[in-house]
Amino acid sequence: MRAAPASSRPALAALWIFLWSRLALWVVAAGTVLLFDDHLNPRRGPWDTARLHELGAAVDVWARWDSNWYIRIAESGYSWPSSTPAFFPLYPLLVAGLGRVLGDHFLLAGLVVSLAACAAAFVLLHRLVRERLGPLVARRSVLYLALFPTSFFLGAVYGESLFLALAVGTFVLAERGRLGWSAFTAGLALLTRAQGVALLPALGIYAWRSERRGRNLALLAVPIAMFLVFPAVLEAWVGHGLAFLDAQRLWERSLAPLGPLGGLVQAIGEGDVVGPVLAVAMLALAVVAWRLLGAPYGLYALAALAIPMALPSERLGGLYSFPRFALAAFPCLVALAYLARDRRVHAVVVAVLCAGLAVGVVRWALWYWVA
Repeated sequence: MRAAPASSRPALAALWIFLWSRLALWVVAAGTVLLFDDHLNPRRGPWDTARLHELGAAVDVWARWDSNWYIRIAESGYSWPSSTPAFFPLYPLLVAGLGRVLGDHFLLAGLVVSLAACAAAFVLLHRLVRERLGPLVARRSVLYLALFPTSFFLGAVYGESLFLALAVGTFVLAERGRLGWSAFTAGLALLTRAQGVALLPALGIYAWRSERRGRNLALLAVPIAMFLVFPAVLEAWVGHGLAFLDAQRLWERSLAPLGPLGGLVQAIGEGDVVGPVLAVAMLALAVVAWRLLGAPYGLYALAALAIPMALPSERLGGLYSFPRFALAAFPCLVALAYLARDRRVHAVVVAVLCAGLAVGVVRWALWYWVA
């Protein structure tokens, strides 16, 4: 039997981490919901709708909370007034298309899209880091992403893995000088979630440093123009082009006067410990990423973290959903992998991440809010 070509081995290493990590999470989540179904959150009623029950508890466990909104959009599009415009269109559009191919099994379609994007994100991240920092740091970067306490969202009916794959892909293309395609993937990321804005400063740096500076700086208009399709569609569909902004009021989100510090200060005042510790740690790692990988990566990571921190919810918390949004800041995990090259440090990092992930996936399976 012939060995795999050397060029394919990095992809195989990333895919192996993808396979065993997603399988392990599936076993834990399915086992939790099947063995402890009498411990399901009794207050889940308003969110636990019929559209989240399609293939049996062992599969449906990956549809919780916001999954209802994504599937609702995939089934019937946007409506107003409602929360649907708060969810950007690319992920539900893909789910809608695949769901109809699969006989209106939209939950199954969401899982397929999420898992495919997750696999792509792992492979692209491994390739990106391997070329800059070598195979060890690349492998551990993917491992830390797989074990991040909220990484189970990458296989759920959520748009997290699609955004991450597009964000990493944007950097892969930019590193190769393909700034036109990089601008296009950044536009797709912007159509997936608001954190796509964080890609624009990074692209600006790549364009400024390129030989064809003027042309490539002009390419920054591409993702902006692509995003403008969304409000145009909302205007035509529901008669309110800015509904994606107004829908945030349902969660009582607004720009904090102190910017990113606003969410942090509010969370500390609310007695939150986990959120502020994670935020400070990720911000510190973003600075390390800047020094290690360069300004485009550092700026992207800082912006990806600052956006959710600057939009706290008065009702739900200063760092509401921040642990999930922090998944987008992949340069932080690269920085962590670089700092944890020593085996003993690596073992501690893996133990801490696994503990957080185990708690998160069990809470998720039992319908308790996680990020």
